[in-house]
Amino acid sequence: MSLFISSNNLRLYVKIKITTSFNLIQLNLQKKNTMNVSEKKARLVITLLTSVVLGLVGFMYIFPGFESAFKSAYPNFDIYQLPKLNAICNSIVSISLIFALIAIKNKKISMHQNFIYIACFFSFVFLINYVFYHLISENTIYKGEGMVKWIYLFILFTHIILAAVSFPFILLTLYRALSKQFEKHRQIAKLIFPIWLYVAVTGVIVYLMISPFYPQP
Repeated sequence: MSLFISSNNLRLYVKIKITTSFNLIQLNLQKKNTMNVSEKKARLVITLLTSVVLGLVGFMYIFPGFESAFKSAYPNFDIYQLPKLNAICNSIVSISLIFALIAIKNKKISMHQNFIYIACFFSFVFLINYVFYHLISENTIYKGEGMVKWIYLFILFTHIILAAVSFPFILLTLYRALSKQFEKHRQIAKLIFPIWLYVAVTGVIVYLMISPFYPQP
């Protein structure tokens, strides 16, 4: 009798384990499918945003500026305060990223998130102001000579190229953090963080090097 009961219990136990395992597999598959769909949607949105941003930047370089029209409408406005605002934004982004790194190294997740949000916000302000400034102004030519000029051009070109390349990956990194895909977030953040920091810091350096050649009022 005891053997019969034990056998029944064993069958019941095996059945429960199989059912539980099957349910877990189904749940994981559903979760994976949901994440795949969400990831595809996120990638689509990121691609569209990147296309819009690059399109705006391309537009401001291809078409002539609206400096004369803007000066006619706002004759007392000093447009060269806008690059200074960009430098301030990049400075805040740089500092925020450094503090975000320190926070995550010390396991302070909320503080890390807050500094990243600050960096994202001022990066967005920079982007809007950058496009606006170049639409209403002519490009300023760097008049330095010798090795300093080559250093400036190297910093400028790497700044522009890395800013364009890193933009969609910054958005993807942010999405993976918000969607709690922390392992994937860490993997891409390790690669994109130093690039983002380099872009922010070199943005300030470019301003400091070009600002002496802005037209004087």
